[in-house]
Amino acid sequence: MKKQISVAFFDAKPYDRQYFEQSLKAAHYPDIGITINFFESKLTAATAKLAKGNQAVCVFVNDKITEKVISLLNEYGIELIALRCAGYNNIDLEAVYKKIHVVRVPAYSPYAVAEHAVALLQTLNRRIHTAYNRIRDGNFALTGLVGQDLHGKTAGVIGTGKIGKILAQILNGFGMKVLLDDLYPDEAFAKSIGATYVDRETLYRKSDVISLHCPLTPENSHMINEKTLDMMKPNVILINTGRGGLIDSRALVNALKEGKIRGAGLDVYEEEDQYFFEDWSLAPIQDDVLARLIQFPNVLLTSHQAFLTEEALTEIARVTLDNIRQWFIEKKTVNEVCYQCTAISGKEKCTRVETGICWE
Repeated sequence: MKKQISVAFFDAKPYDRQYFEQSLKAAHYPDIGITINFFESKLTAATAKLAKGNQAVCVFVNDKITEKVISLLNEYGIELIALRCAGYNNIDLEAVYKKIHVVRVPAYSPYAVAEHAVALLQTLNRRIHTAYNRIRDGNFALTGLVGQDLHGKTAGVIGTGKIGKILAQILNGFGMKVLLDDLYPDEAFAKSIGATYVDRETLYRKSDVISLHCPLTPENSHMINEKTLDMMKPNVILINTGRGGLIDSRALVNALKEGKIRGAGLDVYEEEDQYFFEDWSLAPIQDDVLARLIQFPNVLLTSHQAFLTEEALTEIARVTLDNIRQWFIEKKTVNEVCYQCTAISGKEKCTRVETGICWE
């Protein structure tokens, strides 16, 4: 007899429902029946009661899983928090440890994010957004639309996981010199595309394009700040499809006002949970920094859509459902996130090696 599991799915958008329902139909699990209860609300302490009667919750990047939320979910008997994303900086891992297991989707389509970073870069560089709006007004003038060849320029890629490597390959294909920065350099990869690992200050000073592809940790929060912006070339284009908190947004606004950088392509913003994924077209933007960024002609802001391709949405749904099945049937998962592993002792002390889970 199949085990029956129900999942409270928070911050659900129409595309979430479409791809999860498709994947659920295609899965044909022989040993488990999964029912998904979709809620448009984000998961907060006020909405956590919607999880009552479910065994798992499914959340996205802007659901804030605080100590209070965790306490309520634990009280309601939630066994699993399934992140339908790679990052987990929105979860209090210390508070959740030994209460509720957490799983994530470590990779879905790195091509989607890398290709979006290139789209932001080329749109800014060649003023495509400005040209598009001009043409719609009947203005076919070319004044102010001068770009630069990327060929022969230097690109700096910070973070060489799957996304960073794909971006580096694309930029290498443009004929750019590629500089890399990562805590764990992959010299074989760098050699394969003729790239070079350098220290971060060198990357800041020498790059014409800088793209961020590292996770948000306490160590690199606001890694792009007044000091590091001052190191950069005045013609640099800064791209961020990683996490908004990597950039000090106020410092970025000041640098843009003073003409210290050429432009910024941002798919993320450090206070994005207040606005992103929702329609605010009929209401004023109360966030002064966000409102200012939107007004710069040399800033291109998209609402955390780099992941949004058919392939990525399909893979996110598939892996999330597999994570849920694997936990409730096998009581282990390869995609578990654990405070012990990520923040305290290092993976060498994790019990996953013996048991397949991080704690028992």
